Amino acid sequence: MQKSEGRIMKSILRSGKRRTAIARAIIRNGSGRVLVNGTPLEILEPDIVKMKLMEPLHFIDQKLRKSIDIKVKVKGGGFMGQADAARTATARALLAWTNSDQLRAKYFDYDRHMIVGDPRRREPKQFGGPGARAKYTKSYR
Repeated sequence: MQKSEGRIMKSILRSGKRRTAIARAIIRNGSGRVLVNGTPLEILEPDIVKMKLMEPLHFIDQKLRKSIDIKVKVKGGGFMGQADAARTATARALLAWTNSDQLRAKYFDYDRHMIVGDPRRREPKQFGGPGARAKYTKSYR
């Protein structure tokens, strides 16, 4: 914890992963701003990503939401993998910030993957085919 202007500045760092995307969420005392890779959440595109990132924020009260700033940095993967990773990192950071069992129960009831990561990864390419499971074909006898 850092001390600034007579008040205690608390900050929490948590991470989340989805496939090859990795996100880090930092929560600090602030005024309710949410930034994803330096972009405010309100102008983030596409809309499905914005809605995905707002899911953890719907479960906290407005007073708490207006008193914290959330910065999320995401890299790797596609835009939906990044959205899922950022959602997980944000939810984990909010849980660490509030230390609330009720919030944890709400997240688990809504979607377990908001807290627990999804372990599925891409299977590596195998020999004898163009991908992991597909095999080369021949059109003669």
